[in-house]
Amino acid sequence: MSKDSSFDIVSEVDLQEIDNAINQARKEIAQRFDLKGTKCRIDFDKNEKLIVLVADDDMKLRSLKDILALRLVKRSVSLKAIHYGGPVQAAEGTLREEGKIIQGIPQDDAKEIVRDVKDLGLKVQASIQSDKVRISGRQRDDLQAVITAIRSKDYPIPLQFTNYR
Repeated sequence: MSKDSSFDIVSEVDLQEIDNAINQARKEIAQRFDLKGTKCRIDFDKNEKLIVLVADDDMKLRSLKDILALRLVKRSVSLKAIHYGGPVQAAEGTLREEGKIIQGIPQDDAKEIVRDVKDLGLKVQASIQSDKVRISGRQRDDLQAVITAIRSKDYPIPLQFTNYR
């Protein structure tokens, strides 16, 4: 009797890489001609997993988001990991936008992943375990097929595959 193999589908981001990207973006903001002398800034709360962008107007807010996105991509952080709310008016006539960093797979996305795995018709079991999805089965080829199928779909969060045994 062969032993079951398994792997976990998780959604994790490295907060230190995000912090490094934000520090690089702050340096660029301080040096850019169009942003010098403005109230533009990027704040990061590691404990709350929250990024706050503050800018004078909508155009500068978009510039801040672009600068940050460029720095995150260069540090291999998926932009799907940050969910922005809409811009809101803040003090002194500035605009403020908050970006929440998503860690773990939300319940509704986990259910969608399990449904997609079951729709494949392979002999694997999918189970939701708090903020990750565990896939197990006897055939490693089936597990590889699940990974390929999950990678081909576009989910609203970044997914990684860990604990392959």
